Amino acid sequence: MDLSRVIAISGKPGLYRLISQTRNGFVVEDLEKGKKISIASNYNVSLLENVAIYGVSQEFPLAEVFFRIYKKENGGETVDHKSSGTELRKYMEEVLPEYDDSRVYDSDLKKLFQWYNILHKNGLLNIDLAAVEAALAAQQAEEAPIETEELKVEEKPKKKAPAKKVAKEENSTEEKPKKKAAPKKTTKKDKDAE
Repeated sequence: MDLSRVIAISGKPGLYRLISQTRNGFVVEDLEKGKKISIASNYNVSLLENVAIYGVSQEFPLAEVFFRIYKKENGGETVDHKSSGTELRKYMEEVLPEYDDSRVYDSDLKKLFQWYNILHKNGLLNIDLAAVEAALAAQQAEEAPIETEELKVEEKPKKKAPAKKVAKEENSTEEKPKKKAAPKKTTKKDKDAE
């Protein structure tokens, strides 16, 4: 699935294939009607490969969401985008249960399913499910040894701190001889004072 040249144009329904860039904008082909039109550079244009769906913990690229729909439908078309918001949300829960329903609006879901069906009709969702499944399995197999190695790490026993030595003077009952004070030096002033 190559979404690198497929765009959505703000204010215009449907999807377009980017054909070329002109000095003042773009030449695009409407994927539903097949007509080529010029678009001024001041239009807000979004590449589908840069669009993502909000998830609870992360964003999901549109290509991944399209893949999940394609897998669920066994390569067929999906639910009609004109269905009720409740139906669209129920379908989305089946396809992508991790999506954030508070930040993904009904209008977003309508666009998502409309875009999927447009891409499907134009043969742009040529996904080889077996190849993708094999690639995912290989990726998970590469990650698995790393995880098991982390689980096998054993904690080294902590070294015991040496027992504190008790001072002999605390344990002994003998009294230590008291130190004698150093003799005081006498100065001339001390001698005169006597």
